[in-house]
Amino acid sequence: MALFDLSIEELREYHSDSVAPGDFDAFWATTLQEARVFDLAARFEPVDAGLSTIAVYDVTFAGYGGHPVKGWLRLPVTIEEPVPLVVEFKGYGGGRGLPHEDLLWASSGRAHFVMDTRGQGSGWGGGGGTADPVGSAPAYPGFMTRGIDAPENYYYRRVFTDAVRAVEAARSHPLTDASRTVALGTSQGGGISIAVGGLVSDLVAVSPDVPFLCDYPRATTLTDRHPYREVGLYLRTHRGRTEEVLRTLSYFDAVHFAARGRAAALFSAALEDQTCPPSTVFAAFNAWAGSDKTIEVYEFNDHEGGGPYQDAARLRWLRRYA
Repeated sequence: MALFDLSIEELREYHSDSVAPGDFDAFWATTLQEARVFDLAARFEPVDAGLSTIAVYDVTFAGYGGHPVKGWLRLPVTIEEPVPLVVEFKGYGGGRGLPHEDLLWASSGRAHFVMDTRGQGSGWGGGGGTADPVGSAPAYPGFMTRGIDAPENYYYRRVFTDAVRAVEAARSHPLTDASRTVALGTSQGGGISIAVGGLVSDLVAVSPDVPFLCDYPRATTLTDRHPYREVGLYLRTHRGRTEEVLRTLSYFDAVHFAARGRAAALFSAALEDQTCPPSTVFAAFNAWAGSDKTIEVYEFNDHEGGGPYQDAARLRWLRRYA
């Protein structure tokens, strides 16, 4: 599809109508405090992945509710001192994959931690291995409406908490440099990285690529693509609950986490992206509180965005920070 959203000039000035709840910061402070009652208990078990230049560790740590969350840590085999840390979050439906996948960041000389997303890992890629042991009220198939009846029950409360704990787990390894930690991801992973950028105050950089989970009031009415469409289909059945649902989603809107993010930031948007419309991405980018921010724009791309071109842009950009 050709351009369907705002013009690039309008995108650069666009701001979301989403309003942060008055207790947004208290809600997240309490959520993280409750999670930290549980011992992080990060375990790093060596894996023979058949690689000669990169060491891989199977990681387990305590996430939301103390639930076990999986991840991979990849390190260059030659390092003896702590190196910059890249923490990556995966796209919707994907998991941490297999040990030999995603070698870019470790190949660049950095530590690379990839978090498995609870309950996902069965839609594409090499799979995942983290269950979500928490049930929910009636939901449309998928993850977007699980627990949408209340912020305390919502699925992404658990995921975002897992993500903060993933940063803590990765930083606990003696060969990762906590002072040079970067959060990044694509699509859902990009949205999660924005949330982490708002919740972890001492990251050096954040890089959300065509991020999902941004500007729910606009996204859920502008595009009929999944996953945002899950919310509309839920409301098609649960008539009259729009205000209640948008209130829940406001606690998880990346726009509000962006307003609290101070790290250097590299975003990307694709102007033909119907999955994560460019205006929703710019809503988060324009809200980002840090002054050191830039956005790559791919004019004729859909949700694939920049792909390897964005990887190259990230590699060049990150040299300044980690």
